Amino acid sequence: MEQNNDTQKPRYGNKLLGTTLAILLVVAAFFSGLQIGKRDLSVIPLEAGIFSIFGTSAKPDNEADLAEFWRVWNLMDEKFVATKATSTPDSLEKVRGAIAGLVDSFGDPYTVYMPPSDAEKFNEDIAGNFSGVGMEVGLRNDLVTVIAPLPETPAEAAGVRSGDIIVKIDGQSTENMTVDEAVSLIRGEEGTEVNLTIYREGQPEFMEKKIVRAVINIPTLDTEVSGDVFIIKLYSFNALAESKMRSAIDEYERGGYKKMVLDLRGNPGGFLESAVTIAGYFLPAGKVVVRENFGEGKEEKVYRSQGQRITDLDPDSFVILIDGGSASASEILSGALSEHKVATTIGQTTFGKGSVQELVDLPGDAALKVTIARWLTPEGVSFSEGGLEPIVAIENKLEDIEAGKDPQKEAALKWLQGDHSLANKVGFGI
Repeated sequence: MEQNNDTQKPRYGNKLLGTTLAILLVVAAFFSGLQIGKRDLSVIPLEAGIFSIFGTSAKPDNEADLAEFWRVWNLMDEKFVATKATSTPDSLEKVRGAIAGLVDSFGDPYTVYMPPSDAEKFNEDIAGNFSGVGMEVGLRNDLVTVIAPLPETPAEAAGVRSGDIIVKIDGQSTENMTVDEAVSLIRGEEGTEVNLTIYREGQPEFMEKKIVRAVINIPTLDTEVSGDVFIIKLYSFNALAESKMRSAIDEYERGGYKKMVLDLRGNPGGFLESAVTIAGYFLPAGKVVVRENFGEGKEEKVYRSQGQRITDLDPDSFVILIDGGSASASEILSGALSEHKVATTIGQTTFGKGSVQELVDLPGDAALKVTIARWLTPEGVSFSEGGLEPIVAIENKLEDIEAGKDPQKEAALKWLQGDHSLANKVGFGI
């Protein structure tokens, strides 16, 4: 697993940004949006000893009325008759089911109780011990949705796109399915096949995508030049992103370029310190990059640029491209540079992954993945729901993509040549 080298010691352990949305990649760690916490989180035993099976002790919640819980427990023991399709759970299984229901009652798709089998699979995910199809998924409106396929992967080759809704996995409906459950079904051994039934907005029928799983090699960064514009395509905020970005900016400076496009479309995120450090390449020392909010009445943690700015740009000479596949670290970077009037954002509204999770090991090899904070832009805007809107809204339509066109990139190049007419037409501006 990639290690976090942040010199600012995080409050809750190693911080990973990105989506925490379930990675279907062989090296998933830096996309998990997760903190690997080692704090003890004791499971609370209640008056009747429901959690004593885990061998833990903590004071009970005296305000909790568990009479109905125990009544149902006893009624199930008394009346339930197993059918061919079911079996009677033992006490441990019933306790774990009760815990899962408790966690689910909070209504947060990123907060999940994982019994030992699920926890083991999750640990394999963040350790990178599996192969997949090369895309990342999350929940949007309670639907399993593709955040982004990565380039040169089976998912991209099969025509999967950001925003696609996965309706079935090998014939199994994803209705009411968690992200972790969907990932467990989609991933598998290299060379095996998974069949995805996909709904895409604007298409009259569901699409069937048969994808062969493979080991995924995730690129970090590419550069190109268009006229007098230097273009950087950043695919992920992984452990190499900082050095790769610095090298790309050095290349930009050596070439004497004065205009830049940073393409974050389809970039699902990565390490927190990578986003903060890269923001610092464009910002003076001390500027707020992102705020970590732990809830009402709790002190925020503020991450600031460290004074390593190596190039000086403004919204007329610097464009950041974003879309629905730009998540978490991408949203932090684009939000910070936009609000500090360093760059103009062009494209579509971002995915909206602005929460932080901590992974807590529990007795008996179970685990709890729990949301502990949310990310805010320097001006205090939350992008947890709804994402960040671009300054200039441009859609890449299906017919454009099929024709090999890129209206968003074209708009960015026009903007850098001084043509701001589209922004005026759609009512945006800076």
